[in-house]
Amino acid sequence: MRHARRTARRITRLAAVGGLLCGSLLVTRAIANEPGASGPPVPVGERLVAQLGAARTAGSWLGADGRTVVAVTDAGAAADVRRAGARAEVVRHSMRDLRSAAATLRAAPRVSGTAWSMDYGSNEVVVRADSTVSAGDWSRLAGVARTIGASVRMERTRGTFTTRVDGASPIFASGGRCSAGFDVTDGKAAFLLTAGHCGPVGTTWFARPGDATALGTTVSGTFPGNDFSLVRYDDGVPRAQNDVVAIGGGRGVRITGAADPVVGQRVFRSGSTTGLHSGRVTGLNATVNYPEGTVTGLVQTTVCAEPGDSGGPLFADGLALGLTSGGNGNCDAGGTTFFQPVGAAMTALGVRLTSTSGDDDAEAGAGSGQARPGGDVAPSAPPAGSEAGAPGEGGTGTGVGTGTGVGTGTNMGGATDTGNGTASGTGTGADTGPVAAISRVVNTRSVGPGLLVIGGSLIALVAARSMRSSRRGRGAW
Repeated sequence: MRHARRTARRITRLAAVGGLLCGSLLVTRAIANEPGASGPPVPVGERLVAQLGAARTAGSWLGADGRTVVAVTDAGAAADVRRAGARAEVVRHSMRDLRSAAATLRAAPRVSGTAWSMDYGSNEVVVRADSTVSAGDWSRLAGVARTIGASVRMERTRGTFTTRVDGASPIFASGGRCSAGFDVTDGKAAFLLTAGHCGPVGTTWFARPGDATALGTTVSGTFPGNDFSLVRYDDGVPRAQNDVVAIGGGRGVRITGAADPVVGQRVFRSGSTTGLHSGRVTGLNATVNYPEGTVTGLVQTTVCAEPGDSGGPLFADGLALGLTSGGNGNCDAGGTTFFQPVGAAMTALGVRLTSTSGDDDAEAGAGSGQARPGGDVAPSAPPAGSEAGAPGEGGTGTGVGTGTGVGTGTNMGGATDTGNGTASGTGTGADTGPVAAISRVVNTRSVGPGLLVIGGSLIALVAARSMRSSRRGRGAW
């Protein structure tokens, strides 16, 4: 009998200790798996390219099946890529070769109306010349390409490469019209991020033509070279919608952070001239020789744009990606559009998205993204048959608010309106209280069971200890 009781106590203690370990693991994983202030994780393709180096890789992209593909130059690198869960494609030219080719093109005499970018899929630097490039300039540029070798491909393209001056919401200056990009802050003041070619430092912007009160003034920026500028809001008052990009029809997408785009990624652009459109990233680190000057480090996409869309936001899955710079074509025939990466612009300007700021920053005058200028001004509605631009397509994810919704159905950019909640729009929901704040830090669905397991295990340990003490008091231990 004594042996049986001793065995039961041992089993109870072992079970309790095991429960403590399991409960702790549940809580730890719940906290660790939630996105934190460090931002989105580095894509696996980008990480592998950085690890293997420019001599053994030649970029990465998302395949048609959504799987990451990494271009490699040897079998060992291919094996490393496969072990990481990605697909390897052995190519002839390394990233070092492609960068060398691009550097040679940059060093050649500048030809307005040309652009080039690295096409990872074809393992080439593709040079494009628009309709303004003369036969003589084309011949000279082709001669430069021949000296580089097989890593360069030449293409003629229709239309002209131009900046898109004239956005999600329009902003106006004496020299023309542009688009509001993203609202940012330096922790003290509120700013609007837009394209650099929209206007030099000192440009005064208005929410509507003829307004007596200015919206803000350009205080910093660069173009050509890069294509971004910073407009300081004149009033500096807090805005309630500082993390929303308008997509038309009174709807919006909430921006939760910033990221670098990936080749093959589906992306969305909003602008005051053409509204919301989508496409895919086809190249990075692109160079464009606009008539006004050369801009480097751009993102190349198949998204269309037209004059007036300049400065407007490029985004996907609730993440800010870029600012509309320029391109060719239009939204009837299609074309190529280039974007200034938003991360590089914010780093250079020393600002951050207002959506990543704390309450103190909001009180200091966090701006309102595309919904701010004019208050009731929004880009034109997306095409019929789509809640967010591309017919029959929408984003992923689940809305979290319970306040005033901004539309029904699925919004693109990584959020879904459910019921009357605010998922990616401009309403005020129940996502500002302490419970919601906790839920953004930890996964309560995993924490709850973990805490219950820990509590039950502690009770079992206490019970086993009491049984032992009781038996000692009666001389039975």
